[in-house]
Amino acid sequence: MELTAPLQTVLGSVLLFIPKLVAALVTFGASLLLSVLAARWVRNAAGGSIDDEETVILLSRLTRWAVIIAGTVLALDQVDFDVTGFVAGLGIAGLTIGFALQDITRNFIAGLILLVRQPFEIGDAVEAAGLSGTVLNITTRDTVLKSWDGEAIILPNLEVFTKPIINYSTLPHRRRTVRIGLGYGEDVGQASDAFLNDVRNVEGVLQDPAPTIHALDLGDSALSLDVRFWVNQEAHGLFDVHSAVVRTIKEVAERESIDLPYPIQTVRLEGPAH
Repeated sequence: MELTAPLQTVLGSVLLFIPKLVAALVTFGASLLLSVLAARWVRNAAGGSIDDEETVILLSRLTRWAVIIAGTVLALDQVDFDVTGFVAGLGIAGLTIGFALQDITRNFIAGLILLVRQPFEIGDAVEAAGLSGTVLNITTRDTVLKSWDGEAIILPNLEVFTKPIINYSTLPHRRRTVRIGLGYGEDVGQASDAFLNDVRNVEGVLQDPAPTIHALDLGDSALSLDVRFWVNQEAHGLFDVHSAVVRTIKEVAERESIDLPYPIQTVRLEGPAH
């Protein structure tokens, strides 16, 4: 009979706790479902009034996590958990965990800053952390690029945030440069005029700013010239126009008999010393 009273006390406590546990599980499960629905609602509602997709993503994720945190607190309260004491202790534990997970934390903060500052958008052509490609996705931890060769590149947000970012899509006009090696026997003025006349007529080359040719340096076997021209990348393919300009320069050289020499090395042969 001595075990009966304690056993009854334990069973009574368990029976009283089970409804609370069920209520807590139901509350937490409902918060997970509600977080998905709330995030979807915010995404649809904000998408109709905000054009920037990254801002919509940020608002959607913040809403989802806010609902999950609120649901977790309510679920813990159902089982008589000391939420106030837990939150106070969480501040101390957070410092310890923060040191252990500082890389994850820094990437998370960097991701939030990137989503707020928006140095690039999904679909932009960029160079970030020394790598180039098209932006596929931006999360709170990493940024995903599609390289020019079609490979997926996952960059930690801290790397993206702390290094220079080149956004090739922000401005429509891009300048391209083609280097020419002109033979020293050629008339530089006449050759430059011949090249410029045809480059101006290449489809996609802008007339304002107009194409230019500048002498760069005196090479070993040729005078180096730089042909610079601008392309509206929103209207024409950048590399297509560049390729057309290179072909045009070669055609002009053949038509006008302009010497574009190969690199030349002079080898002196000497007989054995007597």
